[in-house]
Amino acid sequence: MNATTFPVLKKYLIAVFTTGLSLGSATVLKAQSAASYVNPFIGASTSADGAGVYHGLGKTFPGAATPYGLVQLSPNTITGGDNGSGYSYEHKSIEGFAFTQMSGIGWYGDLGNFLVMPSTGTLKTSAGKIGTTGLGYRSAYDKSSEKASAGYYSVQLTDNNIKAEATAAPHSGMLRFTFPQNKQSRIQVDLARRVGGTSTLQYVKVVDDHTIEGFMKCTPDGGGWGNGDGKADYTVYFYAQFSKPLKSYGVWSADIPDDWSRKLDDVTSDKYQERLAKAEVLKGLKEKQGKHLGFYTEFATKANEQVLLKSGISFVSIAGAKANLQAEIKDWNFDAVHQHTVDLWNNALSKVSIQGGTAEQKTVFYTALYHTMIDPRIVSDVTGQYMGGDGKLHHTTTFKKRTIFSGWDVFRSQMPLQTIINPSLVNDLVNSLVTLANEKNKDYLERWELLNAYSGCMLGNPAVAVMADAYAKGIRNYNIPDAYKLAVSTVEKFGNGDKGFTPGGGGISYTLEYAYNDWCVAQLAKALNKTQDVKKYGERGEAFKNIFDADKGWFRPKDSTGNWLPWPAEGRIKQWYGCVESNPYQQGWFVPQDVNGMAKLMGGREKVIADLNNLFEKTPDNMMWNDYYNHSNEPVHHVPFLYNRLGAPWLTQKWTREICRRAYKNSVEGLVGNEDVGQMSAWYVLAASGLHPVCPGDTRQEITSPVFNKVTLRLDPKYAKGKSFTIIANNNSAKNIYIQGAKLNGKAYNKCYIDYKDIAAGGTLELSMGAAPNKNWGI
Repeated sequence: MNATTFPVLKKYLIAVFTTGLSLGSATVLKAQSAASYVNPFIGASTSADGAGVYHGLGKTFPGAATPYGLVQLSPNTITGGDNGSGYSYEHKSIEGFAFTQMSGIGWYGDLGNFLVMPSTGTLKTSAGKIGTTGLGYRSAYDKSSEKASAGYYSVQLTDNNIKAEATAAPHSGMLRFTFPQNKQSRIQVDLARRVGGTSTLQYVKVVDDHTIEGFMKCTPDGGGWGNGDGKADYTVYFYAQFSKPLKSYGVWSADIPDDWSRKLDDVTSDKYQERLAKAEVLKGLKEKQGKHLGFYTEFATKANEQVLLKSGISFVSIAGAKANLQAEIKDWNFDAVHQHTVDLWNNALSKVSIQGGTAEQKTVFYTALYHTMIDPRIVSDVTGQYMGGDGKLHHTTTFKKRTIFSGWDVFRSQMPLQTIINPSLVNDLVNSLVTLANEKNKDYLERWELLNAYSGCMLGNPAVAVMADAYAKGIRNYNIPDAYKLAVSTVEKFGNGDKGFTPGGGGISYTLEYAYNDWCVAQLAKALNKTQDVKKYGERGEAFKNIFDADKGWFRPKDSTGNWLPWPAEGRIKQWYGCVESNPYQQGWFVPQDVNGMAKLMGGREKVIADLNNLFEKTPDNMMWNDYYNHSNEPVHHVPFLYNRLGAPWLTQKWTREICRRAYKNSVEGLVGNEDVGQMSAWYVLAASGLHPVCPGDTRQEITSPVFNKVTLRLDPKYAKGKSFTIIANNNSAKNIYIQGAKLNGKAYNKCYIDYKDIAAGGTLELSMGAAPNKNWGI
């Protein structure tokens, strides 16, 4: 049968092969879609024991989300501690399903708002502590029943024999609970709950017999991001509907004294939890504002009866939450919402298509790509409204307002990846950061932004690096004069200053990062013909030379008078000596703007290559947190690609393949460190594809050994001339990891790097692979 003769049948067969439909009771074999490879459990653990260090493992969440969506509907197992996602796989009970999450972050987390839990029997008004069940609404669950995929999560809660399922739309989400037969079944919503503490003020109103609306105000007084030190200050608005009518319902309200502190340790204390457990239950109350509220609705259920809840979420207004829900989830068809979300993921993940590799490698790859598509998330409503940094409503039609910019992490791999496959996202981000600074009357760009908060987390000026990289690549649809002015004032406010170095305990990290950021400004200045600034910031970009100790042969911190700080007995592998979250051996390689100058200081090319070899060879096989090549943390992420710059590209090929093999697995412990809001995963996506930059702001992209036989990057016609860029690795295998030769668009190519403009032009880079290094290629 010729399918082209039967267009209707052809269309149906395409649907079968892309979505996995069933024909009657027979399952149709299908070509596996990209979304079907996603395993959201990869990295979904906060365990410090599993990581062997207090930083913990991946800290991702397994719940339902859409690409860069405002809502992430996920199980939460814990409120307290350094558990930023609110979930850790090894925990044995679930306290509820929250509509907002953070992904892969260190530090005490935030969000985890609008926590919904099904229950039966007597109403309990506190979750109860982790490690205990029966004392609160927290429930044990059947680990073997837990399932997660792109846009879907389900689990069997065993305390009350209730199945919970979650799916999400961009600004809304839906939960489906399958209850046992019970005269007193319930859905309850803890409005005060917040991952790193508590919301400090809540409001709820019964609108009609199926609907509630309200808000949860989250301030630094209630802990949250960095236990309040991150300055997160936001309000979450909701408009929620229940499939079963509200007949027996009410509000619980805990009496929290005005003089009680409400940071993380306070709200998780026994005293506070006892107060929550004794909250006043106000049956039939239709409207309430208070310090610690919850809402519940009770009903009788038949065996296996399904009761659903759906809610729009907004960071703007109740009206915005309502508009979001009505635009995205119009009925109660859970399966249709789920399928639409899968379609969204398949479209987003199709930005990169791969051929070859094992099933595990494909799962690791597409899950990594999935994790790069959580943030920076959209924070504007479907109407285009967003809450500005000035606390006022703003409306945008020219860009999508985005939030959660983990700058120090993501400028290295995550944003460079997006410049290729999602340049409009990078443009949105620069717009969001520039307009935010103007709204807040700040004269600088924030390094770690969360819901308009200038948290000041980490170091350096990463927004300047992202901007320089974007501009160099032709991503320029923002107010360029404002952006440049902010870039300059940022490096003036935070930089090495007149001393030419930053003194003190973190002096190596700060001095090297600030020097690179000054170089980034020089690149912007050069593009904008600001000749004086080119000279000024170009010279500042050489500040790395000011902290190199020729006697020790390495970078070394100074005190405020310019004297060296005492050299430790452990030498350059001393953690935190002059460094932030690293040691001098790891941080000292961060001179991406002048690798040749760095190598000259260190004694020349041969000596540097030998030292890099030592760094990698002493790295433990599992690549968990260590004193050598510590892939668990960002300062070394460019290091494997330095070999390309030093004339030994076969060693870049060797070590990137090793890192891909050893540091990324299809398991809960499959990430060796925090996911860090897409950075850890973006490194893998780029390296496994055969490309990665050393220096964002420079359009040179290093070529390395692809994991896959064929990788196609789909380009954006608004920013790129070509439709796609393909990397083919002929004769590729686990043994044939070395590039023997290359062709670019059919012509012999002998460079170990390629310019971004050649990628954006579209075409094909064809590599021939072999088991032994070809030391003549790419030199």
